[in-house]
Amino acid sequence: MSNAGSPRLLERLVADGLLGPEQQEAAHNYMQRSGERVEEALLDLNFLDEVALLKYLAALHKTRFVSTEKLAKADIDRLTLDKVPKKLAERELIFPVLYDAATNILSVVTPNPDNAPALHDIQLASNLREVRAFVGRPRSVRAAINKGFNGDIHAFATLDRSAHEQFTTMLNVYERNLVSEESLTLSVAKEASTGERVLSPQDFSAGRSNAGSGKGINDESYVETLNVLISLIENTRADLRGHSAHVSRLLKKICERIGLPDTTRAALVVAGHIHDLGKMGAYHLTALNVAEYEGHRSQAQKQYKSPTRLLEAVQLPREVVTAVEQMYERYDGKGMPDGAAAKEIALGARLLAIADTYADLTQNPRNPFRKALRPVQACEVLERYRGSVFDPNLVDLFKHTVTGEDLKARLLANRYHALIVDPDPEETTVLELRMIEQGFEVSQARGSDHALKLLEKGDIEIVVSELDLQPNDGFELLAEARKHPWGAKVPWVVMTGRAGGRTDAQRAFELGATDFMTKPVSADLLVAKLKQIIEREATRGGPARGVAGSLQEMGLPEMVQVLGYGRKTGSLKIRYGANSGEIHFVGGLIFNALWANLRGEEAFFAMLSLVEGEFSLDPNFTAPQQVIQASPEALLLEGMRRLDEAAR
Repeated sequence: MSNAGSPRLLERLVADGLLGPEQQEAAHNYMQRSGERVEEALLDLNFLDEVALLKYLAALHKTRFVSTEKLAKADIDRLTLDKVPKKLAERELIFPVLYDAATNILSVVTPNPDNAPALHDIQLASNLREVRAFVGRPRSVRAAINKGFNGDIHAFATLDRSAHEQFTTMLNVYERNLVSEESLTLSVAKEASTGERVLSPQDFSAGRSNAGSGKGINDESYVETLNVLISLIENTRADLRGHSAHVSRLLKKICERIGLPDTTRAALVVAGHIHDLGKMGAYHLTALNVAEYEGHRSQAQKQYKSPTRLLEAVQLPREVVTAVEQMYERYDGKGMPDGAAAKEIALGARLLAIADTYADLTQNPRNPFRKALRPVQACEVLERYRGSVFDPNLVDLFKHTVTGEDLKARLLANRYHALIVDPDPEETTVLELRMIEQGFEVSQARGSDHALKLLEKGDIEIVVSELDLQPNDGFELLAEARKHPWGAKVPWVVMTGRAGGRTDAQRAFELGATDFMTKPVSADLLVAKLKQIIEREATRGGPARGVAGSLQEMGLPEMVQVLGYGRKTGSLKIRYGANSGEIHFVGGLIFNALWANLRGEEAFFAMLSLVEGEFSLDPNFTAPQQVIQASPEALLLEGMRRLDEAAR
């Protein structure tokens, strides 16, 4: 009996007294909501235990059954596995369990023992006298296929009830611990007036301990718990193993880049972990796949709420819920479920759509291109859909973040340190990108108090500030800065959405503003004006500023090429563990290299093998002598040749 006959199976179970009408309705609704088969719906809802259900199905099909426990313990030899082609096994959910060479009979387990065409294909393909089909749970058969054909030793982990029970217990403990005396006090008034159970994002991110016991699960423990559970679930899909954790890392990185609040960052990290929960069907549902393929779209319409429904008891923060439930909306308004467009779609959902698609393109060989793409190629795909599926500004920012283009710009440019003070990260995203492309180093502050702390360091060379700030407005921030040596002469551009007009402009100029602009402002125009202001007003007699970062952002070979083509001068300092070294550049040529006890070319080749570590570029360094005569290109070719030989 196939899954297509599931309503009939539910009716038969009711007629035989194994289910009640209410359970029948609940199971049917669960199937529609989650896209799961009837067997899994009945087991997930605890309406029947596995053995009872399989016995019933075996009787219907006049065959025997194989439980999850037995399948998990089975060690199938290669001769038996080879009787069923892997692709057919995965497509039809058929797993070989016993081959009798004497009789030339193969026994298989499948949730669809009446699938005569598939069984006949196996019989013909392997020249068998007979194929006997036993009935098994769908998830168990899929796990057996992953274990037997793909070598996934953890394939059955997600079916371990004790693991699920432990996770549920941890979630319940975490939920209880979120409600400290402080958060409870804050929520009493709302509960009294609305009857609604309140869980604030602050409670979620702070990970407050239980007031009574002094023990609790903080946000890191919660995220790690999610990571463990999701990893277990993804083990059943070899191509997506580690996918959700990767999406979370990408979201965290882009949130930090934009400068989103800690609570928002924590919420989106969780959204990245849970976004695929309950969607483990035939398709991997990304924003791109759902936009391009009707089958994906149809499945997404049924399952887009599955993650939040499965974790409904946790009462996730609204930012998590909106990010997950709106991730299939399109920027042009042609998405689902509501047809929201542009900024009507939550920022978290727009970011999740990009990160999820990028991770799928770069890690999943079964993506629409049928191969894992390189980061640059994946970003090119995102660019094709900028403005239609994806937010174009966020695509640009994401591309700079994951491909190291911003680092390349910083390495090549004569950098000016600018401060953007604006409470709205979306307002500043495009401006920041354009400024980085033009050589600015950009710091951001969301409030006036944070802006003052950054200004006090004394290295800010120009400020772009909104007027509507907290706790003090932009006028007060400017007035305070002008009282101190570090802010007395800093060029200050007011860029505001406030409708104060001439009065605001006059006050700003009286306080010492360099320019006054009303939003919206073209980012390209503003950056050009900022460069003019810097050149006109800033005294740049001091030393040039350096660049620092990680070798994971940009590998050393690419960095050498960038500095060479850019004809840069300075010392590139490398640190990895307890070792450190330097590469001296003069006009793009490599004059010398030092690494541990090595000098010259040998030191350069030793550093070329590093894939992790930190770097900093000091543009004020001048090499005392030229030790290396070879060109950067020749050094890189020889270094790569040595690395290839060492890898053999």
